[in-house]
Amino acid sequence: MSAPQIDAERFLGRLDAFARIGGTAKGGVNRQALSPQDREARRLLAELAAARGFEVRQDAIANLFVRRAGLDNSRPPLLIGSHLDSQLTGGRFDGALGMLAAFEVLEALEDAGVETPVPVEAVAWTNEEGSHYQPGCMGSMAFAGGAIPAQWASLRGHDGALFSEELQATLAALPEAAMRPLGFPVAGYIELHIEQGPSLEREGIPIGIVEGIQGTRWLEVAITGQAAHAGTTALAFRRDAMAAAARGLGRLYDAIMPNDERARFTVGRFSVEPGAVNAIPQKVSFTVDLRHPETAALDRFEAAIGDTLAKAAEEGGCACQIRRIFDMPPAVFSAPLLERLREAAVETGLAWKPMLSGAFHDALFLARVAPAAMIFVPCRDGLSHNEAEYVEPEHSVAGARLLLASTLAALPG
Repeated sequence: MSAPQIDAERFLGRLDAFARIGGTAKGGVNRQALSPQDREARRLLAELAAARGFEVRQDAIANLFVRRAGLDNSRPPLLIGSHLDSQLTGGRFDGALGMLAAFEVLEALEDAGVETPVPVEAVAWTNEEGSHYQPGCMGSMAFAGGAIPAQWASLRGHDGALFSEELQATLAALPEAAMRPLGFPVAGYIELHIEQGPSLEREGIPIGIVEGIQGTRWLEVAITGQAAHAGTTALAFRRDAMAAAARGLGRLYDAIMPNDERARFTVGRFSVEPGAVNAIPQKVSFTVDLRHPETAALDRFEAAIGDTLAKAAEEGGCACQIRRIFDMPPAVFSAPLLERLREAAVETGLAWKPMLSGAFHDALFLARVAPAAMIFVPCRDGLSHNEAEYVEPEHSVAGARLLLASTLAALPG
């Protein structure tokens, strides 16, 4: 038995092959969850697995598992993986890099004849992106919860496709994949992903070891004043919702992120009513995306947002209503598993830095039911969710090498 090694040529060739499924003219990928393109990618993965003698299974949410048997197959498996679905104009590395690296790890173990104490499974989670259907991370969320939320059945995608119908079509497209329960004991989970930010590239560091994922809260804000004529209403008589919103948001932009480098404050949607060029706005509605790795800080900032916007509205003779529409607590990854990843990075000679993830990933939900951790690799200019997304081949291979070393280090005795 030889030491397992990543076959760089094979791995990079697989990235190219999967990028052709749903490939766009600009070099990106449109392979949305539960679409025909998604089913084609799942079919290719299943065929590659069968060619190596690996077992293919799926569960009720269409999470796809490729299983390499261990010495004791009755014990919980170690999971490694990511996702295969993309944004409408997505890149070829987001998700696919981690999923195909996980499959390459299985092949490397098989090539070297390594016997693992427990099964190792590469998993492709369903609908991580949330592009075709919302919310994102459906597969890992349902796996961690042990059930598919009933309200998902009636969801329709932006193309009108019914979620329940597309899910059944996706499951039926792989009849050879044995069905398994939704949620089962797991020894651990490791996910490789592109950073989707610029820090690794700018610092010239090939690896980020992700220690946790920021918590996220979404707020829906409505500031209501009074519509009036833009040309005839003097300042003293105005109840301008837009002016109140601008005043309050200006204070928040100055106060939140400049005073806490880990905080993220974003207004992503904004609408003005009645929306006429010559009418004072009666109502302004917008969303706030608030992120931080500490729950206490999220609480503090959410309270500050409410107080600041309420005061700004009151100063302008307006009213303010705020509703929390989403709350995702922060995730802190397993300390023992993170130590295994650090040791593996040292053993493979790869420079690394500790990181937090500002984006959702399937590991966020796996961390609720098993030890979990993530590995980041750089992407050019930090660009992701874009057809121009790019990862240097040496960084792709470095990530796969660390995933292999980390898998071996994380195996239970």
